[in-house]
Amino acid sequence: MAQSATTGDEGTTFVLGGARSGKSRYAESLVTARPHPWVYIATAEARDGEMAARIAAHRAHRQAGWQTIEAPHELPDALRASPHGAAVLVDCLTLWLSNLMHAKFKIETMTERLEQALAERVGPTVVVSNEVGLGLVPDNELGRAFRDAQGVLNQRLAAHAGRVILMVAGLPLYVKGSP
Repeated sequence: MAQSATTGDEGTTFVLGGARSGKSRYAESLVTARPHPWVYIATAEARDGEMAARIAAHRAHRQAGWQTIEAPHELPDALRASPHGAAVLVDCLTLWLSNLMHAKFKIETMTERLEQALAERVGPTVVVSNEVGLGLVPDNELGRAFRDAQGVLNQRLAAHAGRVILMVAGLPLYVKGSP
């Protein structure tokens, strides 16, 4: 029987925060505290030089031993393809959602598929996302649509996660569950 995503330790830990809040590094530390194998599911796409440099920096600071799966769109499939029981890091839902919107995927369908994949997964899963609702109201329709969709996605993941951690200035605040 699959481990429930709400069981805490072996389920889903949801780490969110603003830009440069320390969420990715903290999420990585949660995964590397577990035994190998460690799986890094990367959702970023290098559409320009600056993003390519960010991706390279992320790769460079990770210690050896990570298996990387690129999943800019098919995150649910990547979760299902991860080794049974392996510690998995998904970084990040914000870029995944942006990719889906850019490619005109049905967000509701993909969110449901993600929720199902997380619920079926056996092993610890740490999911990173940005908390985009704390900033300015975007000045355009697409920006507001993205902000709203990200807020809904974050709420849905937080509802199912055993732990929710908000990163503020590099410090973890446990919103749900315990360390």
